[in-house]
Amino acid sequence: MSQTNQKLVTPTSLAVDAVLVIAFFGFIFSIVRSHVQSHDPVMITIWAGLTSACMSCVFWLAIQMFRVVYRAQKASKK
Repeated sequence: MSQTNQKLVTPTSLAVDAVLVIAFFGFIFSIVRSHVQSHDPVMITIWAGLTSACMSCVFWLAIQMFRVVYRAQKASKK
């Protein structure tokens, strides 16, 4: 395999990833919030936030894996 000097992480890609993960967190938080079985607003916020944080981390990993596979396929076509 040849080594290239191509940057794998750029400020633009970090900004796009951050916006996507934050938007995903907000979306999942709004969905999960209605499924928390409590009447206490603090507990609802805590558990919905923790659940959304875990799912957002998995989403971030999926974005990174997609980016790596896409770059590998793009490089193999050259």
